[in-house]
Amino acid sequence: MSISIETVRVGKDYYLVNYGEVHEFKVTKAIGYKDFKCQDINTLEEYDLSELTAYGMGKDFEFYEIE
Repeated sequence: MSISIETVRVGKDYYLVNYGEVHEFKVTKAIGYKDFKCQDINTLEEYDLSELTAYGMGKDFEFYEIE
């Protein structure tokens, strides 16, 4: 079962699937209510978590902490 965005913590790694796009990232900074700066684990690209869910949550939405 997927976790909620409310449980996201700075410094943790996460795996997210939304509308067929797969992202593995580390949360680097909290920037607002339910929004975080993230750094992609594979490409080191930086983006906001809100950019990954800007168009809603698709039927394939999965969100997990990587341990």
